[in-house]
Amino acid sequence: MKPEIVSKKLAAMFEKPKCELIYENDWQLLIAILLSAQCTDKKVNMVTPTLFSKYPTLKHLKEANIEDIEKIIYPLGLSKTKATNIKKISTILCDKHNCKVPSNKEQLVSLPGIGAKTANVMLIEYFNIPAFPVDTHVSRVSKRLGLCDEDNSVTEIERKLTTIFPKKEWATLHLRMVLFGRYICKAVKPECKNCLFSECKKRAN
Repeated sequence: MKPEIVSKKLAAMFEKPKCELIYENDWQLLIAILLSAQCTDKKVNMVTPTLFSKYPTLKHLKEANIEDIEKIIYPLGLSKTKATNIKKISTILCDKHNCKVPSNKEQLVSLPGIGAKTANVMLIEYFNIPAFPVDTHVSRVSKRLGLCDEDNSVTEIERKLTTIFPKKEWATLHLRMVLFGRYICKAVKPECKNCLFSECKKRAN
């Protein structure tokens, strides 16, 4: 399917997309994105108010009891790993970055538990730096709409998307693809009746 058609139809379905994670500053967004791994934004938003209220600054998180962090985020899954990474990230940001989240991708991915997707989301959402994060929704939608091949890796998908779409569209298009995959082009039982794409590789009969 032609990229310009994909862009136009996604814009018609999601005119003004926005990140669904709730946050107030840079480090809260970074932690929220980290917590969203293998979890829904809705669940993350149910947990982060407690976490951020009890630990209102990075310095508080740095000094927090790791077992307490783990207990708070337990409903999100992978709580031991995520709590460990939150503690390490807080320490690094306080000790090396003056309690600020860096806007450099290389520095972001050097933080514990922060991969390319998380770093890219941080760049486009908070720093307004062009990037095209590829999560499970973007990957699925890209394959179903024929924007990439079924066997393409996340890295290959990102490379193709950043090649066929103008840089100025990356951030908004990423959000539209995420919302499209989350609410319409779902992995199981896609809502094809609410979809503007007449042809795709998974369209229900």
